[in-house]
Amino acid sequence: MKFNYKHALTMFCAAVAPYQAAQAMTVQPVVIDLQTAGRAMSQTITVENTFATPLPVELTVQELELTTEGVKQTGKDPGDLLVFPPQTIIAPGQTQTFRVQYVGDPALAKSKHYYITVAQLPIKLPEGQSAIQILYNFQVLISVAPQGVKPKLVVQGGEVTMGKDGKPYPAITMTNESPAHGYLSNGRLHVTEKDKSGAQIFSKTLSGAEIQQTMGFGLIGGGQTRRVTVPLVLPSADGTVEASFVLDN
Repeated sequence: MKFNYKHALTMFCAAVAPYQAAQAMTVQPVVIDLQTAGRAMSQTITVENTFATPLPVELTVQELELTTEGVKQTGKDPGDLLVFPPQTIIAPGQTQTFRVQYVGDPALAKSKHYYITVAQLPIKLPEGQSAIQILYNFQVLISVAPQGVKPKLVVQGGEVTMGKDGKPYPAITMTNESPAHGYLSNGRLHVTEKDKSGAQIFSKTLSGAEIQQTMGFGLIGGGQTRRVTVPLVLPSADGTVEASFVLDN
């Protein structure tokens, strides 16, 4: 009897570096920004096979929906992205480059977002031979912005939220007043907490690098309002939280 076990490892905007699956294969980059015209319409994804055997892979596209908590997978491919080649076999120790190009509406009203899934395909085993095949999937976030538009990320408010560990954390509501998406990791986030008397009891500024390391890229879509929990333990669960955000140039 042949067993196939699919172990999905997803790459999302929270990723901070090229991802490695048990030293099996690497996929980079994990976040790609495209535009609707010009040279920025296309970019490449590289996949390295560090297996000792050939690596069959397939790349598929699905559109994403944005929610107040992040992104939601739709499972639908609207045909806005062209990926070449869509399938290939990568020899041991070799690297394959895949080109991704936007071919959708050149007059986007606001940014659109997609996952490209890089999936390892099962290998057909010889007749009568059985084995467990562990198949790795990686997801690369692709975002396409309207031409010539910049994001405008604004803090709408903050509050204290309790984490699963029972500790208090700041939760920040962010709004993007632009049709173009932006990333929290492209700026600096300042968080403060005051006690019931109004005295400041906590203050911390996170740089873009610190945001990426602790929270991921922090995608905020065009026109999106998103609630983000910041991984900073607060001194009190009864205080009030304030925050400000500045995009770096």
